[in-house]
Amino acid sequence: MSTDVVQQIVELFRQRGAELYGSEAVTQMQHAIQTAVLAQQEQAEPALVVAALLHDVGHILGHTPLPTDDSQNYDDQHENRAYAWLHEHFGKQVAEPVQLHVAAKRYLCSVDPSYCDKLSPTSLKSYFDQGGPMTTSEQVLFEQHEYYQQALRLRRWDDLAKDPTARMPSIESFMELLQEVRTAQSAI
Repeated sequence: MSTDVVQQIVELFRQRGAELYGSEAVTQMQHAIQTAVLAQQEQAEPALVVAALLHDVGHILGHTPLPTDDSQNYDDQHENRAYAWLHEHFGKQVAEPVQLHVAAKRYLCSVDPSYCDKLSPTSLKSYFDQGGPMTTSEQVLFEQHEYYQQALRLRRWDDLAKDPTARMPSIESFMELLQEVRTAQSAI
């Protein structure tokens, strides 16, 4: 990844980041940055902070904004849309947790039904649109994934990152971190 791709991410958020995050009171950019800040506050490794920042980039890489009405289907397969792009530019340490963050919500709601009670209306609706509860065999398969623990951490930050009044850094403040993670990935 070059600085051009980092700039592309910043431009993407400038262009599409003001779109609402479903029926939530936050924008795509607010949600992304809040998720990354929560990861930083827990001293997550740099690749997981980048995954937190870009976990929903698949929503804005597509051409259709998320519906703003909870009666519509929220499953746009954004985790899969983002996967190949993130893997190419940042490697599996970023791409895998992002691809798994939808499954992580299904997993958490399945192993701890009280987790569903904490979901916002948009997240609860998308939970059912994305498959609802996991079967026992799906849970076992999820637990076998190399990045499932990172996906669980990302999922929890994702669900907390919906405060419309939160003070946040700019998207540009993440440019150095994005480049650092890319550079580290290139060395592998």
